[in-house]
Amino acid sequence: MIARAQDGTLLAARLLLAAALLPTGIARALNVSGFALTLAGSGMPFPNGVATAAVVVQVFGPLALILGVLPRLTGLALAAFAAVTAVMLHAFWQFVGPAAVAERTLMLADLGLAGGFLIYALTGPGAWSWQGWRAGQAAERPAPQRAPAKAAGKSSAARGAGAKKAGGRAPARAAA
Repeated sequence: MIARAQDGTLLAARLLLAAALLPTGIARALNVSGFALTLAGSGMPFPNGVATAAVVVQVFGPLALILGVLPRLTGLALAAFAAVTAVMLHAFWQFVGPAAVAERTLMLADLGLAGGFLIYALTGPGAWSWQGWRAGQAAERPAPQRAPAKAAGKSSAARGAGAKKAGGRAPARAAA
């Protein structure tokens, strides 16, 4: 019962984390050139490449998160994306008054998302995921049958005693 509750909680956490990025990613995917123009206006170098990479991360990252595919890679990539986004887009130190407070709040929210993605990378997606399903499939398959080991002419005690010298006597053992 506890395992089911834990798996359900991990699924809910994955859905909530994905909900933080996926709608924005879809909106940006529908207007990549507009997003690139916004980035260019803010002085971002290589705005087209950055916009394309951001859209790929913001669409495929949450989808991988929802499905539970490659949790370590997905979690680390999304954590890095959220942290870089926090620093680049919410530079609160450049503002004063209420604008600085708002930007700081947004930056801390993005850093909190990065922390959630890191926790996901460490804990994994749980049993209600692609990875959990694959692990369950592997556990249901019978283990391949191995052929029994061939019996050797010598017993293991005889093999462990050491090889005989050319003169026919076993080597002397040092006293312990």
